Amino acid sequence: MVNDTTHRTERRSPRGAGTREAIMAAAERLYAEHGLSNVSNRQIGEAAGQANTTVVSYHFGSKTALVRAIMTSHGSQVEAIRRRYVEDVGDSDDVRQWVRCLVRPVTEHLGAFGVPSWQARFAVQVLTDPLMRALVTDESLTRDSLRQTLSGLGRCLESTLSADVRRERGQMARHLITHTCAEHERALADGTAEPGASWPRTATALEDALVGLLTAPTTHPTGRHR
Repeated sequence: MVNDTTHRTERRSPRGAGTREAIMAAAERLYAEHGLSNVSNRQIGEAAGQANTTVVSYHFGSKTALVRAIMTSHGSQVEAIRRRYVEDVGDSDDVRQWVRCLVRPVTEHLGAFGVPSWQARFAVQVLTDPLMRALVTDESLTRDSLRQTLSGLGRCLESTLSADVRRERGQMARHLITHTCAEHERALADGTAEPGASWPRTATALEDALVGLLTAPTTHPTGRHR
C-alpha cells in the first residue's frame, strides 16, 4: 500500500518535479488558448502526456492551486529581473525610470521564451477571473522589487495626483501591460506581427503610454490638477 509519505516523497523527487513542470506547461497553454473555465484536469493531464486521469489533482489539488503555481513560477523569474532594474534606479524621482522597472522585467521574461509562448495570454485569463485575479494580485504584492517600484512611482506622483487617482491609474496600467503583452504574444504566434515588431519595441511603446497615463492632468474631483 502506498501511504501519504510515499506520495510526498514522489512529489519532491526529480520524476515528480518533472511531472509537475509538464502539467504546468500544458495547463498554461490550454488555459491561454481556451480560457480557465473551458479546460478540464483530464485535458491537462493528457496534454502533459500523463495516462493517470487524476494526475493534476494529485500534484496540485485544485485548479486554483495550479493557476497560482504557474503565476508564482513566472513571478519569481520576473522578480529576479526587476531587482536589477530597481537597483539601477536607486532614489530617482524620474517617472519613466520607475515605469521601466514596471515594464521591462515583464517583456524581458516573455521575450526569453521564443515563439510561440503562452504566458502573456494565460495572464490575461487570470486577470479577467475575479477570484484568480485577487489571489495572484495579493501574492505579487509580497515581492520586494514590485513594492519598491510602486513606492517609487508613488513618490514621483504624490505631489500632483491624489492617492485615489494614483490607485485608479495603477489599475489601468496593469491592464494595459497585461493586454498589450498578450496581443503581441498572439501576433508573434499567429505570424501576424508587424514588420520589426519585437518585445523591446513593445516595451518602449508601453513605457511611452504609461508615462503619459500616469502623469496626465486630471479633472477628477479627488485629483489635485484642475
